[in-house]
Formats: sequence, structure tokens, C-alpha cells
Amino acid sequence: MQASQIVAHGYDRIAERYVEWSIRLGTEQRDRYLAVALQRLPIGADVLELGCGTGVLTTNRLATRFAITGVDISERSITQARRNVPEATFVHANMTDLDFPPDTFDGVLAFYSITHMPREEHGPLLRKIGRWLRPGGLLVATMGAASLPGDVEEDWLGVPMYFSHHDAETNKRLVQDAGMRLLSAHEETSDEDGGPVTFLWVVAEKPTAAPS
Repeated sequence: MQASQIVAHGYDRIAERYVEWSIRLGTEQRDRYLAVALQRLPIGADVLELGCGTGVLTTNRLATRFAITGVDISERSITQARRNVPEATFVHANMTDLDFPPDTFDGVLAFYSITHMPREEHGPLLRKIGRWLRPGGLLVATMGAASLPGDVEEDWLGVPMYFSHHDAETNKRLVQDAGMRLLSAHEETSDEDGGPVTFLWVVAEKPTAAPS
């Protein structure tokens, strides 16, 4: 089974359970970086959320200020998101298959979603994001902090789940190679069911003008 199928089938089975689990663990980091987008982007901004899930962890709050397009690979999650946040636009798709015209969005958010893709696809996706963003546009994303070529955890919240990511330095370089300027890139560690888990939280901006 391909990585994308593992992720889609997994979240189709645990859509509600994932929300409950996330809330139980605590959403401090998610909330802190969501606040970055809420503070930096103007009201009415066009925002793309990659890996929106059922819409109740971030999309509902984004939709109070922005024009939101949410994307998720899980059909069940998208069905629930359309119910939970009817004012937003939702697309059921693998984010690697997306294509938007250049300069479509003022912001792109990807919380805990890029690490579900094979890491060979991270660079191409970031380059797409760099094109989709308008000059001055913002990327806020969760990426890996250590190297993981590709792994299936057989029992993650009761389902098999795929994870893959580069180390932190490689991820910073990939963001910059995609034409974005790093505003911050911090490794944040939290407890996940009794064990520490570290992600790299990236905030980046598309320059308003090409360097002279």
C-alpha cells in the first residue's frame, strides 16, 4: 500500500479519535503558531490549510477572519469539516496533487501534515507553496526535526500510519530553496503518550521583491 493510501485510510478510521487525542495532549504549540497567522495576516486574507482534518482544531478559528481553503487526504475528515465549518471551502485531495495559479494565497498553513508525506516530496511541495504565495505571503508549517526516511507505525491511535521527514537543517534549506525567507524555525518538544516528540516549527515569508 502506498504512503498516501495508508494515511488516507488511517485518518478515515480515526478522524474523531485524532481530535480527542490532540485536545487531551494539549494544543499549546498548535495554538501558538496559529496565533502567528492570525496576527500577521490581514482580515479577509486568502489562506490555504494543508491537512485541515475535521476543521475543529484550527480551521474553525481561521474561518472567523480569513477566506479559507482546507485540503485533506481523508474523505471522512473532509465530510465532517464541511459540516463543522460550512463557511470554508474544502478539497478532498492529496496535497502533492494540488495545483493553484501563482500568487493565489496570502498564507499557507500545514500543521502536522507534511510529515505524513514521503520526504522526497517535501521539496517539490514547498516549491509549489512558494509559487502559490503572493509576495509578502506567510508559510507556517510543522516539519521534522530529525531524519526519518519513511516509516509505518503499525499502531498509531489504533491504525497503521506513515511518517517521513528530513532533519531540521535540511528542512530550513528546503524552505529557503523554495524562495521563502525564514522568519523563525524552532524545535519544539512535547509529550506524546509518555514520550517526547520534537517537531520543527517554521514561519517563513515570500519576499515582496526579488533580491537585486
